[in-house]
Parts: sequence; C-alpha cells; structure tokens
Amino acid sequence: MKNLATTVLIAIALFSCGSKNEALAPPPSTSTQEVMVSKEYATQYKSIEIDGIDVAYREAGNPKNQTIVLLHGFPASSHQYRKVFAQLSGEYHLIAPDYPGFGNSDFPDAKDYTYTFDTIASTIDTFLEKKGINSYTLMIQDYGAPIGFRIATAHPERVTAIINQNGNAYEEGLGEAWAGIKALWKHRTTETETALLPAFSLEGLKWQYTHGVRNIETVNPDSWNLDYLRLSRPNAHAVQLDLFYDYQNNVKLYPKWQQYLRDHQPPLLIVWGKNDAFFPESGAEAFKKDVKTIDYNIYDTGHFALEEDGDAIIKKISAFMKTLHTRA
Repeated sequence: MKNLATTVLIAIALFSCGSKNEALAPPPSTSTQEVMVSKEYATQYKSIEIDGIDVAYREAGNPKNQTIVLLHGFPASSHQYRKVFAQLSGEYHLIAPDYPGFGNSDFPDAKDYTYTFDTIASTIDTFLEKKGINSYTLMIQDYGAPIGFRIATAHPERVTAIINQNGNAYEEGLGEAWAGIKALWKHRTTETETALLPAFSLEGLKWQYTHGVRNIETVNPDSWNLDYLRLSRPNAHAVQLDLFYDYQNNVKLYPKWQQYLRDHQPPLLIVWGKNDAFFPESGAEAFKKDVKTIDYNIYDTGHFALEEDGDAIIKKISAFMKTLHTRA
C-alpha cells in the first residue's frame, strides 16, 4: 500500500507539472490568438446520425475556407487522408467521412442497410447536406470515385473541382487485378466468392498498400492492420463481396460520368500512382478525352499514392486549390 501511495503521489506531481507547463505563455514568435486558432481548427473526430446510422468523420480547418471533401477507397477509411489533414488544415476546411461498414462508422447488418454504391453515395450525400456543406472540391480515390461521381452528377453546381488519386471512370482504367472480380460478376458462386477471400487476409491487405511502391518502408503498416481488424468482424467479408459484385454497376455508369465531365468541365487535378494493379495509368490518361484542362501528375508508386508520395501530392493539392481561388 505504501508503494502504491507513493506511485500515486508521483503521478499527481507529474500531472501538475504538465498542467503548469501547458498554461505557460506561447513562444514570443507565436501569439496567443494564433495558438487558439490552431487548436480550434485542429483535426477532430466526430460522428453524426444519418438515417439511424452513426457516420464517423474527421474534420479540420476553418469552415470559412474552401472545403475539400475527401472520399476514401477500399479497404480503407478517412485514416488514409491523415497526411492531408496534418498539412493542409491551416489553409482549407477538410472533411472526410467513413462509409457505413468502414472505419469508425456504424456497421449495420446487411438486412438493415443495402451495401451498394448507390446506397453509400446517398448516405454520404445526406451527410454533406446535414452538415450544411453545399460547395466543395471532391478528392476521390478508389471507391471514392463511384461515390463522388454519383454526388457530382446529382449536384454539379456544388462541385467546384475534383482531385483524383487513382479514382477510375473508364473501362480502360480497369487493371489486371480485376480478373477475379469480373469472374464474380459473370457467375456469383461459392467458388468465385472464395477465390476473392485472400484480398481480405492480412497479407492481401498489405499487398494492396505496398504493391508498386519504390520503398516499402515509406508505407505505414498501421493502415493494413487497421483494415484487417475491421474486416475480421462477423459478416464483414460478405458485405465486401456484395460491394465487389455491385461494382459492375459503376462500370455501367461510366458513360454518364464521362458526359458530366464533358458538360461541366470541372477543374481536375490528377495525382496518380502509375503502378496500381487495380487502376493503372491508363485510367488517368483516359480523363484527357473528356476534360480539356487537367493538372496531370503521375507518380512512380502504387494504389495508395499518398503513402509514399504524400508530401509531393499535398503540395500539388495546395497549388491547385490556390488556382481555384484565382479563378473565382
């Protein structure tokens, strides 16, 4: 008991010292007001109820600044945009939701929530409306593309620009890694489903993050470990197989999305990892057919280009967003 009491007293003393240090005035070069502003607009982890589902999201930056809505891919979450939040929250208002069944959002039973891209896009569209966000740049990657393009075609007047990191909208952008999923589209059987299960294994998830990178040590292993934890929940594989199967309906909508690009000519920034086995560089190249002016950037990396080339890509995003301000 004596040792325990001593430990508690030491802990209280340390905590008290820490509290006093936190109360100290900021360095001379930083005003108290600036410190308060930076804390006020630091990344926050929130949730909001949409049709009975808690949708988790991270938000940062001053809402009076230009808004970027960041839509994540498979098998990820808003966690994939952590570098963007860390570096750009001082310049822009950033908001990144986790889709139902992904990240920290609720994981409703498939009997209560239909896991299709139409349904998820509707949920995220409602999320943006409930948040009062009606003018924004979309940042899309992987699954973020079919969700983002559904929102853009429904509300073209709200989308001020598109930042595209390996988000496909063309059949020529479907790489060799789609072979197993295309087999599922043709015949959905136990055999074609089982053939896809390795994609949900720890090694399979790691491959999705590290395939095509120059240096595997630049990729944070927390990403695939977090994804594996979420994909290990009961029924998670079944839900993801439903989305794999539904992806064929995205391909059917490609002509509609391409027409949207031709008609509205949204300012487009391409920041694409060329070694992506799912969406190779041919997918990026295809956008040139429909968008007249593109800030086109290709990186020698993989599917999650922000992991290895985040600093360079984020500089491009900042520069691109400044051009929007000039145009406005």
